[in-house]
Amino acid sequence: MENEDWKKAFSEEGGKRPRRPRIQHNGVSHEPVSRGPQRPYGDRPQRPYGERPQRPYGDRPQRPYGDRPQRPYGERPAYGDRPQRPYGDRPQRPYGERPAYGGRPQRPYGDRPQRPYGERPAYGERPQRPYGDRPQRPYGDRPQRKPYNPNAKYSFKKQIEYKEAHYDPNEPMRLNKFLANAGICSRREADEFIAAGVVKVNGEVVTTLGAKVSPTDEVRFHEDPVSIEKKVYVLLNKPKGYVTTVEDPQDRKTVMDLVKGACRERIYPVGRLDRNTTGVLLLTNDGELASKLTHPQYRKKKIYHVHLDRNVTAADLRQIADGIQLEDGEVHADAVEYASETDKKQVGIEIHSGRNRIVRRIFEHLGYKVLKLDRVYFAGLTKKLVKRGDWRFLTEKEVNMLRMGAFE
Repeated sequence: MENEDWKKAFSEEGGKRPRRPRIQHNGVSHEPVSRGPQRPYGDRPQRPYGERPQRPYGDRPQRPYGDRPQRPYGERPAYGDRPQRPYGDRPQRPYGERPAYGGRPQRPYGDRPQRPYGERPAYGERPQRPYGDRPQRPYGDRPQRKPYNPNAKYSFKKQIEYKEAHYDPNEPMRLNKFLANAGICSRREADEFIAAGVVKVNGEVVTTLGAKVSPTDEVRFHEDPVSIEKKVYVLLNKPKGYVTTVEDPQDRKTVMDLVKGACRERIYPVGRLDRNTTGVLLLTNDGELASKLTHPQYRKKKIYHVHLDRNVTAADLRQIADGIQLEDGEVHADAVEYASETDKKQVGIEIHSGRNRIVRRIFEHLGYKVLKLDRVYFAGLTKKLVKRGDWRFLTEKEVNMLRMGAFE
């Protein structure tokens, strides 16, 4: 019955909403403790939102934007209190009437007469001729570049002042060594000349081997005065058809023809290369060094590139390495192998022996014909950067290495 009354009261519009009795845990209902008269929520007077006293925004004292006095832009003082004229009031002057830079009156661009390009003076007021009217010079008439200057800086043909070997200038020197250092001949040949009586010291003929002279003595060879010259070392890439000698009785071309004018000193070839053999050849007036490079005792290494008429067998290469008996004794190569992976007609051979025509004789003994023989290495020197028939001076480093015997 109570629930029905509650529903009926809740459904009535504006009716009082009865409070539901509270039930404790023991099931006994009781009324809550009264705290004073309760006013129903619906009885509270509601004030509409629009009735709240509110000062309209427009009641605030505000000066309309349009009533503010505006000062024209042209009346504002410019920077520095300089009066400025309104931009719109400035009279516009046509572009053509503006004075040019420096106060010179300028003519409108369109009124300038155009001068053809060909009539313009060239730079420096030099009259210029149209390109098409220039006469063309044939290519053959053009001047060639300056010839190669051997004395130019960084040139391998510029003669070098080599440092002399360390020795006491006051110490007596053997006569054969003196002649060798003067570039006359080797020590062995000097002994032969001394024994032949063609050498004079201070006006007297000396035939005693081992005789010594001092730097102040006057030495003559075939009545010509002899003095120690500064050392010169020239490396030549010898071509085919030249004889390795200073003078040839048959009047054939010699290697001296290739180095003519290289220096004022008298130089001569160190060792020998056959007329048809090409490659590295040293020319110098240092007799002592030449003796070291050619004497069998010092065993200077030489490498040759050999071109043959047919393929060389591996058995023949082993035989050359083991040793071959020739008419003047046994000889063997220090190293021998094919110079090309695809062509077995080319062989590289390293040998220390200085016998005459030794490489050709080795292969001829085995039945091969040497078509081309090129020496690519001699006592540490190579023909790198030197074309066939050309020459260059040795560097000081190369000379020092040769003197020390660094290359074997």
